[in-house]
Amino acid sequence: MFKIFFNSTLPGKVEYIVAGLGNPGKEYQNTRHNAGFMAIDALADRCGVSMRRLKFKALCGEAMIGGKKTLLLKPSTFMNLSGQSVCEAMRFYKIPPERVLVLFDDITLEPGRLRIRRKGSDGGHNGMKNIIYLSGSDQFPRVRLGIGAKPNPEYNLADWVLSKFTKEELPLMEEAAKHAAEACEIIIGSQDIDRAMSLYNS
Repeated sequence: MFKIFFNSTLPGKVEYIVAGLGNPGKEYQNTRHNAGFMAIDALADRCGVSMRRLKFKALCGEAMIGGKKTLLLKPSTFMNLSGQSVCEAMRFYKIPPERVLVLFDDITLEPGRLRIRRKGSDGGHNGMKNIIYLSGSDQFPRVRLGIGAKPNPEYNLADWVLSKFTKEELPLMEEAAKHAAEACEIIIGSQDIDRAMSLYNS
């Protein structure tokens, strides 16, 4: 665990951004599309950070991870406009995509599984698609959290990703969120994404 401060009391400038994607509001809590929020909350909890500052169209907190001042970000723009928040923070702090970790849900992975990548396409995820479109880059490292595939091909995708995790799935997702937070600490603190991939990709 790393020493944490809050409310811009940290020395130095922000060097990294970790953005967890989801939809704001209690009605979306523990829904599949909010797996990114679950992961950023787990990271904030590990760091002792309160995500209460309103800035960059998001709830924010600051953490010192491995000696790197890091902005934790939960966009409040709703999923499809996540790029508005992430790119605004990137411009303000002059952070390149390579130092912006994005945490989000993935329907191609079973609940509880993780997939870490250095960069890549949006994979059909609307939040990631908006970030790539507004930034003009796909060089974002990302941690994808499995939420499970639709029950059948005819099931509406929007209904599926906005559905809540079952009682059996929720503990798996809480563990996945914890592992995603640990992976972020390794990627930022140790500058070793290969190690994070080796430990947590499944």
